[in-house]
Amino acid sequence: MDMFDKLYNLFSQDVGIDLGTANTLVYVPGKGIIINEPSVVAINQKTGQIVAVGNDAKNMIGRTPAHISVIKPLIEGVISDFETTEEMLAYFIRKVNRNKFLRKPSVIIGIPTNVTEVETRAVRDAAKNAGGGKIYIVEQPMAAAVGIKCPIHEPVGNIIIDIGGGTSDIAVISLKGIVVSKSLRLAGNKLDQDIIQYARDEFKLLVGEKTAEDVKIAIGSAMAIKGENMEAGMRGRDLITGLPREIVVTDSDIRQAISKSLRSLANAVKEVIEETPPELISDVMHRGIVLVGGGSLLKGLSEYLQKETKISVYVAEDPLTVVARGMGVILENLKEFQEILIEHEDDIPPQY
Repeated sequence: MDMFDKLYNLFSQDVGIDLGTANTLVYVPGKGIIINEPSVVAINQKTGQIVAVGNDAKNMIGRTPAHISVIKPLIEGVISDFETTEEMLAYFIRKVNRNKFLRKPSVIIGIPTNVTEVETRAVRDAAKNAGGGKIYIVEQPMAAAVGIKCPIHEPVGNIIIDIGGGTSDIAVISLKGIVVSKSLRLAGNKLDQDIIQYARDEFKLLVGEKTAEDVKIAIGSAMAIKGENMEAGMRGRDLITGLPREIVVTDSDIRQAISKSLRSLANAVKEVIEETPPELISDVMHRGIVLVGGGSLLKGLSEYLQKETKISVYVAEDPLTVVARGMGVILENLKEFQEILIEHEDDIPPQY
């Protein structure tokens, strides 16, 4: 970075934003990830004012009076509430750039693979309206590949599976491009819904999203763990009596609840492998498949997918932050990674 760049950046911090259905992470070059908060906004419907964003808003879910709405503005990886997303992005950008708005910060944002041009434009416009200057868009599996230092510039096959809150992206990457990809509207939030449905069907118990997520994190697993039987309490409302009740569920119960979704994920991975050119499959058999994203933390998931695909499967180090870290690397080396960005004619990186 030359003296001009250093002086330029004194006036504002450029940011990389991993805009996820469940969580939003913000990366600042030279500082790392400085924001990691839920993608949740609480709004006062009487005044239209934002009451809380991120962690504070998530703590309000299911606990608000009628005039306060808690909104998750992204559903299945895409923007469902444009204005709220814009407000949330503005909040995060302001948090990073206090007293530094002498120039608008450049922003790089990740999107799932296979999203439409309309959905991509919505992300771009939301970031622009939230105070961003130059807006760069990158597909999340590509950012993840950069984040785990895959040799994406070389003619070598890499398979990345990014399991987030709303979507799971499976992508085969080679020569700075995505060769084959599949995006599923099946990820962490779907597993939570599976658990809610299972509690309703099997135990006649109505539980909330946070309870289901807590149980999934505590005892959820894709495969039985030898010599380990786990239990957790689950509180909710009895659908027959209408009164509160607590039950004890086991890891076996949770596996049964999420088994159908995991089977769908495994089938999607197999479909991508079937569509991958043989030479790249040879590389993948040697290098293995890498899991990133919060969903990859489900116990036994790598072993489950390895059993299904007959290919080694690894969980990346610190999988929750891989995409954001990749965006940081891209942001610091825009010229080197220009080809992997989803460009528009008005967003070509400056050439110094």
